[in-house]
Amino acid sequence: MRTFPIIRVVTKILIPYILLFAFYVQFHGDYGPGGGFQAGVIFASALILYGLVFGLESVKRVAPPVVIEKLMALGVLVYGMTGVLTLSLGGNFLDYAVLEHHFYPHLFPSGQHLGIFLVELGVGITVTSVMTMIFYTFAGRKKIV
Repeated sequence: MRTFPIIRVVTKILIPYILLFAFYVQFHGDYGPGGGFQAGVIFASALILYGLVFGLESVKRVAPPVVIEKLMALGVLVYGMTGVLTLSLGGNFLDYAVLEHHFYPHLFPSGQHLGIFLVELGVGITVTSVMTMIFYTFAGRKKIV
């Protein structure tokens, strides 16, 4: 893509807006359409666009595969630990109602909002990292002759 400077410049302009939209979908997913899965795919699409235009090695410098592997585990851990927290507080798995009165109300949002936020955050992290790792795997394969 070195011979297409317009594509490179437009990509550099678009990526911040794509990431901003991903964060918007992530943090407003509990109020409207969207949430962790959609935000994760949008965020990963920015990384994939960067990799398609600037090369696989460039995107691996921005988001190293070792970090992506750890983020896959972290996202699942955030999701699972939210459920374990609700179990430890006496509710069912992912029963957000038990989060209502166990935290300081002036520091944290309501139980339902906090629970959904944590679950969607875990899903968003996991989806972003899995989609990015799938791109790394397919883009890094060698041609078989």
